[in-house]
Amino acid sequence: TVHAMDRRTPTLRPAGPPQGFQRWHRLLFSHWEVPEAALRVLVPQDLELDAFDGRFYVGVVAFTMQNVRPLRWAPSIPTATEFGEINVRTYVHHEGREPGVYFFSLDAASALVVWAARTFWGLPYYRAAIRIQDAPPDTQYQCNRGSLAFCAQAHIGAALPPPPTDSLEYFLCERYQFYATQRGRLRRARVHHAPYPLQRVEHATVDSTLLTAAGLPGNGARIPDLFSPGVDVEVFGLEDA
Repeated sequence: TVHAMDRRTPTLRPAGPPQGFQRWHRLLFSHWEVPEAALRVLVPQDLELDAFDGRFYVGVVAFTMQNVRPLRWAPSIPTATEFGEINVRTYVHHEGREPGVYFFSLDAASALVVWAARTFWGLPYYRAAIRIQDAPPDTQYQCNRGSLAFCAQAHIGAALPPPPTDSLEYFLCERYQFYATQRGRLRRARVHHAPYPLQRVEHATVDSTLLTAAGLPGNGARIPDLFSPGVDVEVFGLEDA
């Protein structure tokens, strides 16, 4: 069950120096319930789908990537330092431990980042035009990848208390590693940051176009959205899962 797995250890900072740094700024977390069978055919067989009370979820997370330093000793590159990003992900674990995320797509408004992430991390990044308009308490995210268009609008509400470790909010947001297949091998990379400060989303409209583009059903039940003003992130290198 969701409660039996160790979900705290992955939140602890790994030993050693990080490979790089980022800030994830003004994140909108949107989630749909998706049938297990629809996910199973799209996720590598050596990963197990992570369920919360028997239900499976796909998330669309829209945010601004800031202060990107892909290598701790390298200077920032202006065209890849701050850009919009939208990722589509689901929740997985490996042999009953190491809960993390698996990405179906990541749209980014930086050609250099897309190339580097595909080349060195094995991640399904796509170059897209992304426009983020902030007029607090309202925020809007627009993404165009060729003929594919995505839009999300949200009215942000009050701060929420930290979610309990056995809550759905914790299950969906507090993920500190991602899995990717690189040259036929299952790999994992860890990240570390403070727990997300979360805020209520009073109302939102979010397209499901990125789900259907990934081969997922877009008509599942949507659960209430969540928002975070952001976190500073340390990124650690890829390792074998």
